Amino acid sequence: MSKENKSKTILIVEDDGSMLEALVEKFSSSKFDVLSARNGVEGLELALSKHPDIILLDIIMPKMDGLSMLRKLKEDRWGAFAPVVILTNLSDSQKLSEALEIGVVEYIVKAEVKLSDIVFKVKRVLGMGA
Repeated sequence: MSKENKSKTILIVEDDGSMLEALVEKFSSSKFDVLSARNGVEGLELALSKHPDIILLDIIMPKMDGLSMLRKLKEDRWGAFAPVVILTNLSDSQKLSEALEIGVVEYIVKAEVKLSDIVFKVKRVLGMGA
């Protein structure tokens, strides 16, 4: 099977249980292999051990927030190039600009999008078309 036909793996790091469940279901039904974590500690561990194709990352989480996870991820040789999409309800422009400086490819404000829009944006970042 060529790399093009292989399903992509997404890591979703989100502490809100119902949001995480909805995202896992939506990406699974969109033919993604889905990994999930409920905080930055678990997320970082999974990212560095499984090397997903893309990471969907919440900012406000227990144990380790999204920006701390992102900083630690970018210190890793593989993680430095891993595409990360921030998914947040945070409207704090300082935190968002900090995330962009650290190296995210996109950020999505949860309250402003439907699940299908999130899948569309992730596919676009991965060059999968829609």
